[in-house]
Amino acid sequence: MSYKDLHTFIKELDKMGELKKITAEVSAELEITEITDRISKAHGPALLFEKVKDSAYPVLINAMGSYRRMSLGLGAKDLDSIGAEIEQYLELGNYLSLRGLLKSIPRLLRLLYVFPRKSRLRGSCQEVIEDEVDLSTLPVLHCWPEDAGRFVTLPLVFTKDLKSKRQNVGMYRLQILDRTSTGMHWHKHKDGSEIYATYKERGMKMPVSVALGCDPAITYAATAPLPKQLDEMMLAGWLRRSRVKLVKCITNDIYVPANAEFILEGYVDPQEELVLEGPFGDHTGYYSLADYYPRFHVTCITHRKNAIYPATVVGKPPMEDCYMAKVTERIFLPVLKLTIPELVDINLPLEGVFHNCAILSIKAHYPGCAYKVMNSVWGMGQMMYTKLIVVVDETVDVQDLAKVRDAVLNNVRGSRNLFIAEGPLDALDHSSNRALYGSRLGIDATGYDIDKPDQERANASQITNSYHILSITKEKPWQGRDAIAEYMKHSGDKFVIAVDGDVDPRDLSTVMWKVFNNIDARRDLVINGDRIGVDATKKWSEEGLTRAWPKDITMTEQMKQKVSERWKEYGFE
Repeated sequence: MSYKDLHTFIKELDKMGELKKITAEVSAELEITEITDRISKAHGPALLFEKVKDSAYPVLINAMGSYRRMSLGLGAKDLDSIGAEIEQYLELGNYLSLRGLLKSIPRLLRLLYVFPRKSRLRGSCQEVIEDEVDLSTLPVLHCWPEDAGRFVTLPLVFTKDLKSKRQNVGMYRLQILDRTSTGMHWHKHKDGSEIYATYKERGMKMPVSVALGCDPAITYAATAPLPKQLDEMMLAGWLRRSRVKLVKCITNDIYVPANAEFILEGYVDPQEELVLEGPFGDHTGYYSLADYYPRFHVTCITHRKNAIYPATVVGKPPMEDCYMAKVTERIFLPVLKLTIPELVDINLPLEGVFHNCAILSIKAHYPGCAYKVMNSVWGMGQMMYTKLIVVVDETVDVQDLAKVRDAVLNNVRGSRNLFIAEGPLDALDHSSNRALYGSRLGIDATGYDIDKPDQERANASQITNSYHILSITKEKPWQGRDAIAEYMKHSGDKFVIAVDGDVDPRDLSTVMWKVFNNIDARRDLVINGDRIGVDATKKWSEEGLTRAWPKDITMTEQMKQKVSERWKEYGFE
């Protein structure tokens, strides 16, 4: 089933028991975040806040915050079925016989939906036109205590390439600066930033329009890492089995989804000075540091008469954005397999926050196969930012982390199964000594080539296939590495991980989140024969760090107490 707009999806969520309506008045200042964070961590429902202080608009949040709701939003039985459908398109054998071609007709006809339909008429997103712009009327969230202000967290930013005239859409957060402008947070490696550079070269203002509150397929498509030649609305049309209807904006020449809840129209002037944007509690679970970005001037707001404001909260996983990332994992697996024939399956664990960890299963049938696959993955688009790749044999279910753990413990023996490569890192990575560049770690846990000389085997006889987690209160540089080295003198554990003292060693999800986020492989590994230590503590400048280490995202105790006291008032048990 496809959804023509957000309202239709909300009705389906309500029908399926996946929506909780909250009638008590709440504040967009921290309160919605604390409620949503608790519900998200408890794998709870989508939330519709019907009364938001100082705004006339309801807020929908956590709408795609589970595998079921994400699948429901894309009209699929489950996320794996989407990847299976794409794999059918890529099977050349389906088209080489008359019988195969006939069977493929329904699949090929579905491709007709990929072409967006432009309308000269106005859309429902333009039922109300506001020339007097006042962004303060929108219930934009102030998510975390140390955020620089209020941020639009689920915006679909539409731009148009100056040369090709091709439209692009991406999801870049918008910090509210004043009543008529926001920051435009597009990183250097994003398409929006590249398009911006072409306008800057010519000294021209860049038209921008932002859609808020589209159906799930359109919203997801804005986050998909598509090649620049493909319009994200084509993917949305294929997913929703219905062509995306676009209408021309009132004040610029950009076309936007006709059934969006809100449209913010305006421009970015590359000749203006950049504005300080952030800090912001990001999807990594840390505050991303403040930096300078363009200013987006909003010249017109249009919206539906009964508009609902969409939002999401990002922070320590798992949260809603993790499930959106899982769609990307399933959709692009067939494409990866087309390029990497050894690849069987992939898992981007939630604790890896998209770009920090990938677990791959492969058909390892020749020496060095795992390393070939690692290099292939690092050479593909945004996969180049993956800090840690773990490769296991095809017999291991990568979706079962316990089995992956066992494969690593059984098959990894010191540096002979590790591969460190230097290269570009995501702009949100905070652990490398320098920004945007650092070490990436590959772990070959396939067990394909683990035969060892008798002497080596004898030396390893005292090592057990076990791990230990050290929780230390760090008081000096390199204390994490020193604690690991000291522990290894008296223990036979194959893996030793050091985390800061505020991390519960029994909370393996948080431990893994710290490992994926906090290490630079060349700096933070301790190798002792067949044993491996990982220093996942916070790093100091004396350890080589050349920039500030961000804070963990935490809510104020005052807000936690307030939400606890009002919990039954919200309608929760």
